[in-house]
Amino acid sequence: MAQECWGASLAAAFLAAAAAADPPLVLAFAARRAPRTDKSSPKVSSSTPGVSKMSRRGLMEQDLSKLDVTKLHPLSPEVISRQATINIGTIGHVAHGKSTVVKAISGVQTVRFKNELERNITIKLGYANAKIYKCEDEKCPRPMCYKAYGSGKEDSPHCDVPGFENTRMKLLRHVSFVDCPGHDILMATMLNGAAIMDGALLLIAANESCPQPQTSEHLAAVEIMRLQHIIILQNKIDLIQEGAAMNQHEAIQKFIQGTIAEGAPVVPISAQLKYNIDVICEYIVKKIPIPERNFTSPPNMIVIRSFDVNKPGSEVDEIRGGVAGGSILRGVLRVNQNIEVRPGIVMKDESGNIKCTPIYSRIVSLYAEQNELQFAVPGGLIGVGTTMDPTLTRADRLVGQVLGEVGSLPDVYVELEINFFLLRRLLGVRTKGTEKAGKVSKLTKGEILMLNIGSMSTGARVVAVKNDLAKLQLTAPVCTSKGEKVALSRRVEKHWRLIGWGQIQAGTTLEVPPCPL
Repeated sequence: MAQECWGASLAAAFLAAAAAADPPLVLAFAARRAPRTDKSSPKVSSSTPGVSKMSRRGLMEQDLSKLDVTKLHPLSPEVISRQATINIGTIGHVAHGKSTVVKAISGVQTVRFKNELERNITIKLGYANAKIYKCEDEKCPRPMCYKAYGSGKEDSPHCDVPGFENTRMKLLRHVSFVDCPGHDILMATMLNGAAIMDGALLLIAANESCPQPQTSEHLAAVEIMRLQHIIILQNKIDLIQEGAAMNQHEAIQKFIQGTIAEGAPVVPISAQLKYNIDVICEYIVKKIPIPERNFTSPPNMIVIRSFDVNKPGSEVDEIRGGVAGGSILRGVLRVNQNIEVRPGIVMKDESGNIKCTPIYSRIVSLYAEQNELQFAVPGGLIGVGTTMDPTLTRADRLVGQVLGEVGSLPDVYVELEINFFLLRRLLGVRTKGTEKAGKVSKLTKGEILMLNIGSMSTGARVVAVKNDLAKLQLTAPVCTSKGEKVALSRRVEKHWRLIGWGQIQAGTTLEVPPCPL
């Protein structure tokens, strides 16, 4: 397949239009609407016997009254039609084309904020969903038989390969892309995104030497998170000669030796010109398996974004509750379900001790981009509309919290005892010539570290160290459980640098007040 990649077939990714009859968008995990370009959606009457219910947009209907979680699967038609069931991160050095690749595959611009657009860099975690299809006719040539569209596309569109226009395409995957920032000062944000990834696309620009500082730092980060499925994209091949591309290909192979990415496919692409996007789709389907999901446990969702969707000057009766965006780790969330958010509201009492009050709320709506859901399963990025005060969710205030069924969430810790492992050398620091990066010194009592636990970034003071065990006092309480992985960062030359990782062995918990209802 590697030789076929050099053929660089052109594949455009279109954002499928949402029908005008949709309810108004209330969640911010959504793409801007585009005019409808394809009106061939199969329309199936809800009363048609023996036929699965389809909405007017050609998506499977979800019926909460008939939901049986024991029979759900990540590829169940009623699930994969409306929400993504696998999270794929885009990682790599700054300006290597991570956001451009996501846009080429999904049609969604992940850079949305004014300061991001002005500087053309990703600052917050970006997100976009895409459906990957394959032509049902086996004679349709690969990789052109693979095609990616936006999340709102119907489930069985027509193939657009010449000669196969009358053949339908089959929906194979519904993917959420977690677009991580590549800038070194935003490493904490990248680590938050790594907490929910099932696989990763490692971007390496062909017109720069390999590896760049954050290329190696990001690769180490996903290795810490035990991410095993990586596809390497050699981007910007349109800017260099073939000989230079082959030389860099050898440098990439040398760089990934002995890492978790060893043996990973290297796909030459041009995200800007959309060359070989169909090859990426094929590799995603074949190389990144659907992870096993737990549908029967009480739901547990990690929050990576939160929003206030109300416009200034809204009338009181028009105000909507806060929105939490994230990925469900296990269980199934349902509309009208009562939920709890931990640690919730954190404050200090009169004697200066930290106390937390969980937030109790109810789910009023679930969305995956434009697609309205009745229930949401693990995998993919979900927007959860709640009844909580929107001030609590404004400007990512809930990031790092855990959302789930009332009374089923893990304990809240203020002190952790971890079993830790340090990297031998600093990563992400630019060095001159053959000069090696500085060694990572041992942890010392009293020093301040940054911890990434799930999607929570918090400071921690080292209280005690013995061999590979450390006791850490957290600056902010964290909802987590024993056995969870922790990324450790130290301040080096005014920037937080990844120095190692650890596993939670024990800790001091906060007493959480019971639900008043």
